[in-house]
Amino acid sequence: MSSQHIRILVLTSSTGAGHDTRAQAFAEWCFELYRHDVDVRIEQMLEKSSGFFSAGVSFYNWIQKKSPWIHKAFFLFVELLSLLNRRSVTFGRAYYENVLREYQPHLVFSVHDCLNRGYFQLARKILGPDRVRCATYCGEFSGGFGYSINWVEPSADLYVSRTATACDYAIKLGMPAARTRVRGYLMQPRAHLEVFTPETRAAYLTDILELRPDRFTVFLATGGNGANNHLELLPKLLPHADKLQVVIICGKNRETYNQLVHWRTLHPQLHCFVDGFSEEVHLLMQVSDVIVTRGGTTTAAKALHFRCPIIFNAIGGIMPQEELTVKFFRNGEGAELITNTADLGRIIDAWMADRGGYDSLRGRFLQLRYEENPTVVIKELVDLAQEVAGTAIAPGPFPPKSRRSGDTATPFDI
Repeated sequence: MSSQHIRILVLTSSTGAGHDTRAQAFAEWCFELYRHDVDVRIEQMLEKSSGFFSAGVSFYNWIQKKSPWIHKAFFLFVELLSLLNRRSVTFGRAYYENVLREYQPHLVFSVHDCLNRGYFQLARKILGPDRVRCATYCGEFSGGFGYSINWVEPSADLYVSRTATACDYAIKLGMPAARTRVRGYLMQPRAHLEVFTPETRAAYLTDILELRPDRFTVFLATGGNGANNHLELLPKLLPHADKLQVVIICGKNRETYNQLVHWRTLHPQLHCFVDGFSEEVHLLMQVSDVIVTRGGTTTAAKALHFRCPIIFNAIGGIMPQEELTVKFFRNGEGAELITNTADLGRIIDAWMADRGGYDSLRGRFLQLRYEENPTVVIKELVDLAQEVAGTAIAPGPFPPKSRRSGDTATPFDI
């Protein structure tokens, strides 16, 4: 391989969609800023390295769809990895070693809790302590039960947290404060470029979604694997069909999509836009007044960035990692929580009778936001790799000159 390229190995796994989404966002940012000077290799390390881990990932996703309450016991079992991988990798070591020897990364960058402890130590052993750097991006919103101890490997060269609250907890678990940063959202570049003005927002609602720009818009969302309660929640919105409309996505759940298309035909009075797996969630959030979603970190972070208040869906229970997200927003009194369909009905009934309640919630929700330049964390990580590569590659401007004008508002000024 050419020595002029920076090589970054990203470790991720498809337990939910958030880890992979952040890995993809990082890769896109590297190309956006550095083009061919930075090579990013993304590895689904749990699934590809071990049959035991692959089965665990499948079980995790089944739990998320069917029985979130079971995950409390599963989470405690996963915490045992902190003992198994204290100094090296136990399961899947051969595959990981082969990747390290073949790719020779300058930076091993983990975006998953189970891919830090042991993985960083083995990388230094195989490649040499002066030839590789190691970093973690943790997407949790707060600390406590649900924040895996596997996130924190004290030898990491850089530990990036999404919030100051989560960063403080990482330090409590042993991460040296000098090597921590708080760097927020890590969304794809397009999410920072494709920002609506009031005019383009109205046009998107009417021309693309075939909805009305003057109605309260409820966004029923789901993660990539399609866990949802949409069909049970829609009847609670039906009584207000003259005041609100609904945006619905189903993830990779074809059965639910087919059922919702049928439901929409039977209830033409409630205007609905229905889609399966969507690559335009960042646009749908910008035209929605509230999103109903589980406590996934990626969706919650996007909602916060795009000023779309959250109603957390806790029907069937909350997974431990989701509890960290819910706790962050609920402690700030910036989100609602439903544990059954009647809860949604009561919230919407109150808001439709008096918008003051919604406006107050939205105000508290917005107080939890902070602005950031999304390129900062990318530069910090690439610079870490450059320390061992011996290069000094400067990033290009963002947004590029060819994409600084058009139908969207100025990036970072939403």
